[in-house]
Amino acid sequence: MPTDALLDRFLAGLLPLDPVAVWAHGSLGAGDYQEGRSDLDLIAVLPRPATARTAWRLGLLHARLRDAPLAGLLHCTYLSPDTVADPARRHLTWAHEQLFKRSVTPVTRRELHSFGRVLHGAAPDHLLPPVPDPELDSFVVRDQREFWRPNVRRAELWRQDVWVDLGLITFARATVTLREGRLITKREALAELPALGAPAEVVEDVAERRYGNGPRPAPTARWTARRADLTRSYLGPAIDTLVASYS
Repeated sequence: MPTDALLDRFLAGLLPLDPVAVWAHGSLGAGDYQEGRSDLDLIAVLPRPATARTAWRLGLLHARLRDAPLAGLLHCTYLSPDTVADPARRHLTWAHEQLFKRSVTPVTRRELHSFGRVLHGAAPDHLLPPVPDPELDSFVVRDQREFWRPNVRRAELWRQDVWVDLGLITFARATVTLREGRLITKREALAELPALGAPAEVVEDVAERRYGNGPRPAPTARWTARRADLTRSYLGPAIDTLVASYS
């Protein structure tokens, strides 16, 4: 399988840096992974905080993987035992074919504890502090209020598949987390959306693109515009209600 081959190459290239642990989260950890469609979301714990030399070596490692199938979907954030406990700290990350820094969110941390897949070394509960429910809930509400709600107003974004997909799926996942205290997969989130009042034709479109078999014809400009309007008209009030209910 291309996924297994890529992970094997990645782990072999990372071994000279003596990783303490490598974990998969997201779809690969939750069992919702679809080869060629899903991202490969990884966390690696290195023995020490990343230096400029570490960044150079990691950039070289990822550059050497660029010829591998699915390499563009592999994302990895690099922590260390000294930095792993700080949810606000920004860590060196490879994603979208570049190095930058970002934090490991409470959702990702909870995913690792709930269904993280150990690819190498110690398990998440040996290194990663647990995420209390109030911390998780606070982050989920803040993400909906401060990231997704303002972006609903930016009409041009919602003509893109990725915004429609992730906007709806993230809202459904947020709702279930706040309501029931559990994390769900993207596929489960799609199944929740009709009961949450999401427009049926948009949910069907997302499900077919993400989980359907075979190629689909390119959407028409008319449908892309209609889908954007339907999604924005739904998400704005839905997010407002969710935030008001759990703030």
